[in-house]
Amino acid sequence: MNSDRYSRQILFEGIGKDGQRRLLESRVLVLGCGALGASHSEMLSRAGVGSLKIVDRDFVEFSNLQRQTLFTESDAEARMPKAVAAANRLTKVNSGIDVEPIVADVNFSNIEELISDVDLVVDGSDNFQVRYLTNDACVKHEKPWIYGAAVSSYGTSMTIRPGETPCLRCIFGEMPPAGSAPTCDTAGVIQPIIASVSSVQVTEAIKILTGQTDLLHGSLLQIDIWRGDWRKIKMKDPDPDCVCCGKRKFEFLSEENQETLTSLCGRNAVQIMPAAGTVLDFDKLAESLGKSLEVEKNDYLVRFGVDGKSVTLFKDARAIIQGTDDVSEARAIYSKYVGN
Repeated sequence: MNSDRYSRQILFEGIGKDGQRRLLESRVLVLGCGALGASHSEMLSRAGVGSLKIVDRDFVEFSNLQRQTLFTESDAEARMPKAVAAANRLTKVNSGIDVEPIVADVNFSNIEELISDVDLVVDGSDNFQVRYLTNDACVKHEKPWIYGAAVSSYGTSMTIRPGETPCLRCIFGEMPPAGSAPTCDTAGVIQPIIASVSSVQVTEAIKILTGQTDLLHGSLLQIDIWRGDWRKIKMKDPDPDCVCCGKRKFEFLSEENQETLTSLCGRNAVQIMPAAGTVLDFDKLAESLGKSLEVEKNDYLVRFGVDGKSVTLFKDARAIIQGTDDVSEARAIYSKYVGN
């Protein structure tokens, strides 16, 4: 252990030499490497977490640079995969740790393998489908994970330790329907809320990894950084009637509960059908999208263009994304502008 590198952290009585040793022996999965995930990854690497596994399906764009602190203009020009760009940067920040980039879409077929060899999962994802999937996998395999989300100036976080605390579904029983929640690409986001939520998540991670779970904040933490509001909603015991941790039904790990993505032969298009049926509020969605995009709307569909792609949304939340036959790219566009 390079004691000089971590000397100021070792001086902090909450960590010390033993805590630093524990960090260096730890393995953490960061799910998503957008704004939150990039911040998590940098702080964890500088803190000396010995092994980081970073998973992301997307590539760097210029619009990311305002808040995604690991990336540079050259990454955006090269359209570098975010996981790879992050690993390239972090190995220069701390050559004494192992950083494994994985360019992949997180789904029911790979989530259990991704979490199998880690001590902790830190959420940096951008949609509830992945969060509920992560919750199922982590509860099933008894892996602690730290939920976090941020949009506009608002953020929230919650630390989940299976068997000890409520899980995500104890608090949010059902996943919000597609189009019902704002995203960074419809409501915007400021970097200070990213830094605030990530700081909370990483602090919780360090407490878990150094064996100080008695100091976890034990709440659903809500922050509005613009208004200067911080609110802690104290969590109760796990809900014995919870579908996930109470009844141990891991619905999001089963294939039949996944959304359907189909590449439409001969059309250079992908159709996305969410697993949970819903009815989109076209007026609300068009108003939200219209803040940054040109939107067409009638009683049957909403259409807009982005990055050379044409996106058509139907009342049942189904979408046809024309201009690509790459299902991962289509899914990323859907998550950015519609949500889950």
